[in-house]
Amino acid sequence: MESLLKTAFPFIVYAIALLLAFQGVLMIVAYTVLAERKVLGWIQGRIGPNRVGPWGVLQPFADLLKFIFKEDLVPDKSTKFVYFLAPMVALTCALLPIVVYPFGPPITTVDWTFLPYGLGEGIRQLPLTIAQIDVGVLYVLGITSVGVYGIALAGWSSNSKYSLMGGLRSSAQMISYELAMGASILGVVMLAGTLDLNGIIYAQINSPFRWFIIPQIIGFVIFLIAAFAETNRVPFDLPEAETELVAGFHTEYSALKFALFFMAEYVNMFTVSVMSTVLFLGGWYVPGLSHIFEVGSVPYALVSLAAFVGKICFFLFLYIWVRGTLPRFRFDQLMNFGWKFLLPLAIANTIVTIVVVYFLNS
Repeated sequence: MESLLKTAFPFIVYAIALLLAFQGVLMIVAYTVLAERKVLGWIQGRIGPNRVGPWGVLQPFADLLKFIFKEDLVPDKSTKFVYFLAPMVALTCALLPIVVYPFGPPITTVDWTFLPYGLGEGIRQLPLTIAQIDVGVLYVLGITSVGVYGIALAGWSSNSKYSLMGGLRSSAQMISYELAMGASILGVVMLAGTLDLNGIIYAQINSPFRWFIIPQIIGFVIFLIAAFAETNRVPFDLPEAETELVAGFHTEYSALKFALFFMAEYVNMFTVSVMSTVLFLGGWYVPGLSHIFEVGSVPYALVSLAAFVGKICFFLFLYIWVRGTLPRFRFDQLMNFGWKFLLPLAIANTIVTIVVVYFLNS
């Protein structure tokens, strides 16, 4: 029995970590929706949701119940298998990058031998990362790139011209702005010398700037603009342009299938917010915190985790603020901006970074 427990213990720990991470992200997503409705209400001189629970804090759960009990409509001439598969592809690709995100520093000051049956033997540290891989940046970019298939398949399988137009727009938009996003990340990768997300955070800790946003301010702005376009948010929400395409690629979706697309959009917002934080704002690192708490201690890890979540919330607030402030681009303006301005600027930033890094290392 004890040997079986020792064998299964790592898998149990990873399963619990996955559940906690996914649950935490979904709770952040739920209350991001509520925060968006509240902030947009204040921007427009309204109150926002305030009926369900005190100050409307239970509104996300009321919305979930509404989605569960709504009638599930399926178009007669849709391609049924692909029609049902598309929202699951979109949400799965949005959630998968969570496994490589470093949510905080490893805890090293706790003696784990107190666990029964010798389960704590050999545990030197407790990482606040589910899976650390050497090519974490490529993994995140690869998985998020596959997410466009969910939208494209939804537009095609619905057998609706509005949905098809939304799917085609989203595909063209994501392909266009992914190039600029990838080029903007190259500068950070060259400065850090690694594709590992944890390595990028430690490279910022050891750099004289502490955060890569300082030497890579142009790359940061490019990444942020491309992130808005990648997540189909205002002012780049052309795939869902209500005034032109009804609701875009999810026009024919209802009930829980629509909820999956809805959740995927906000999880993608969380994903790019985490990437912005890790690549440019030092991730969980707080300058000067090591002078207050011992590195590797539980208080140090908890404060770092809180700082990490605070930085993510800043980017989520920025999404909401921009939505309540800026109008939507025309599609030709969006494509021209991506190909003729943003991509050349990203390439120029990469070339300048190559030259600077070469002379610094020579």
